[in-house]
Amino acid sequence: MTIAHTAPVPSAAAVRAAAQRIAGTATRTPLRHSPALSAIAGGEVWLKLETEQVTGSFKLRGAFNALSLLPAPARAAGVVASSAGNHGLGVAFAAQALGIAATLFVPRTAPAVKREGIAALGAHVDASAADYDAAMVEARAFAVRTGATFVHPCLGHDLLAGQGTVALEVLEQLPGTATVLTCVGGGGLLGGIAGFLREAYATVRIVGAQTERTNAMAAALAAGQLVEIPSLPTLADGLAGQIDDDALAIGRFGLDGLAVLTEDETADAIRWLWREEGIRAEGSGAVTVGALRSGRVTAPAFPAVCVVSGRNIDDDRFHALVD
Repeated sequence: MTIAHTAPVPSAAAVRAAAQRIAGTATRTPLRHSPALSAIAGGEVWLKLETEQVTGSFKLRGAFNALSLLPAPARAAGVVASSAGNHGLGVAFAAQALGIAATLFVPRTAPAVKREGIAALGAHVDASAADYDAAMVEARAFAVRTGATFVHPCLGHDLLAGQGTVALEVLEQLPGTATVLTCVGGGGLLGGIAGFLREAYATVRIVGAQTERTNAMAAALAAGQLVEIPSLPTLADGLAGQIDDDALAIGRFGLDGLAVLTEDETADAIRWLWREEGIRAEGSGAVTVGALRSGRVTAPAFPAVCVVSGRNIDDDRFHALVD
């Protein structure tokens, strides 16, 4: 079934093609039943563990798909991206695998585990930007100056097709899935999931989760237009930054609901995942679980799947929360 829309999302066929393209590079991550979260939510809940992805988050899927489709001249000129960290890890890993030079602009507040991980993969890291949005400005300027291809962290059909493979795997692993809960920042994972599900499994509900300090999507949907949010410290640094018109279109097209968590609820979700499930997750990875634990998602259809992505949280912050 094809749904008429203007959202810049991939087709189900593009997602299936991406799955074949990234096989052998990106991991087919586990889908784990959570009895403890099921008891809290009042129905069967499963965890899609993108924390076990090669770079610790779903971002590798889209990055590798996008870079693998670059023509030879573009590969020779290199790539550049802005990132809160996980997209940078995905681009750096994909670039190393494909023999492409990569430069990553990240905010100076990005977790050290992400900055150091990007550099360890052979990419050049510039961490001089004050925040995520400033990093994107610098990355775009670098692309104009050098001719490198800018790999957007949240947009582009090839990138989103790779992200959509998360949903493809979920429906293969649990065909009766009724609700998918996904983190929402700039709309990349949401766009990939929605592009696939709206066409291939139209009855599956899609519910997003973000925090009060990363609520650009929630604010825009409520206002009916883009709303600039302040740049504030947050446990969900992977969801930080503004959104644009394309991301808002993705939100309107893809979301059946959107839960906005407090920082305390996000911290509680990180602790709970570690203590109850043995899963190390950063704030942006824990918000889907937090949305169910806090009751901010009302009457979800079951079985429900929480995408948990990613795992890249600094040791000192993690232990300060869980110890």
